[in-house]
Amino acid sequence: MTNPTVLIVEDDANLREALFDTLSSDELDVMTADNGESALEILKTSDVGLVVSDVQMKPMDGIRLLEEIRSTYPSLPAVLMTAYGTIESAVDVMRNGAADYLVKPFEADELKSMVGRYLKASASDDSPIAEDPASVRLFALAERVASTDATVTISGESGCGKEVVARFIHDRSPRANENFVAINCAAIPENMLEAVLFGYEKGAFTGAAAAHPGKFEQANNGTLLLDEISEMDMALQAKLLRVIQEKEVERLGGRKLIPLNVRVIATTNRDLRRHVSEGRFREDLFYRLNVFPVQIPPLRERTDDILPLSEMFLSRYSQDPATSISFDESARRALLAHPWPGNVRELENLVQRTLILLSRSTIGVDDLAFESAPASEAPTPADDDLQAGLRHREFQLIIDAMTAQQGKRGAVARALGISPRTLRYKLARMREAGIAIPGEGAAITGVPQ
Repeated sequence: MTNPTVLIVEDDANLREALFDTLSSDELDVMTADNGESALEILKTSDVGLVVSDVQMKPMDGIRLLEEIRSTYPSLPAVLMTAYGTIESAVDVMRNGAADYLVKPFEADELKSMVGRYLKASASDDSPIAEDPASVRLFALAERVASTDATVTISGESGCGKEVVARFIHDRSPRANENFVAINCAAIPENMLEAVLFGYEKGAFTGAAAAHPGKFEQANNGTLLLDEISEMDMALQAKLLRVIQEKEVERLGGRKLIPLNVRVIATTNRDLRRHVSEGRFREDLFYRLNVFPVQIPPLRERTDDILPLSEMFLSRYSQDPATSISFDESARRALLAHPWPGNVRELENLVQRTLILLSRSTIGVDDLAFESAPASEAPTPADDDLQAGLRHREFQLIIDAMTAQQGKRGAVARALGISPRTLRYKLARMREAGIAIPGEGAAITGVPQ
């Protein structure tokens, strides 16, 4: 297994070179990119453990790059460099999913310290928190299946730690010294997912200027994680099934079959059996992937993990390791009482926000930066009507797009100019409101008035 690489993304050539020299002097593996698009290409083929990116870049700025990283590589930490060092901008950056931020100009030692902290945290993630009896049973089960080559399907709510379990299985397996390659099936456009998975030869399609190995080849002899497998198009599911069954892959535009020795792990936050019964997931692929199913309980059902996880995140994200920061009893009670709809990811974000705003060494209940709706005056009937009208219009736009794109969610998200994750959230809200969605039930007649 190669050492994780630090990827520097900076459009200023002089600063980019200075950052490279600073980190290379500590014998770190460092790569550079001069823009967001180049960075995303590097991420497809390299084992990157941390991204350090400028915010102000063109054509893709650091915020947009961060969105792409969070969508495709959710466990990859990213640090943003900004010249605007206010608390407000720092909070915005962190809410967008950044692990941390640096305010220009900064000292070389500050950069080295931050990079070292996140690379160390990444390396220590192979020992997950498991204090609750449910988690103890989960990881005992995962360790037993790790020694085999069985295909595993990990299911659970968003943010509950599915990739952590997948990495645990890989790290405890005979393949631990080989590559662990993850791909988010929902984050890559449908027309590109096949090429990303299986690779392509030069000239296979417009823009294919050179041959490129796919994720299966990159993971050969190691483990391939297919994250959010339920979002994959049915036609591509058939091709995926063949590759898994035959243990060989043919690149797009190629004629050579490449033998594979890959352990496949799939994750989903959906009920795959229900998807099969509704005709949205192939039954043969389901049984091929579901050789060993693992269900992760939500954080609210393993409360003994909450405080240990909080302490771990507190240690990981504390700006000054020499300063001892702790939760007082009121904060601990609040953490245990919270329902955690966003699971471990919500808890991690909470700790990061709390540390940004903290001005003392003890965290009390009033210091916990829970997400909440901003305080406002009671809405008037006119306000309610306006909100209902906007919601109605938004839902109707989604229904029209779903109909026009024949239910292909990747195409719908692009047509609406939103991320696949945002589209899934809005579709869930529509289901809760009792609105039928094209391809998921009865014919659509419009949004209820």
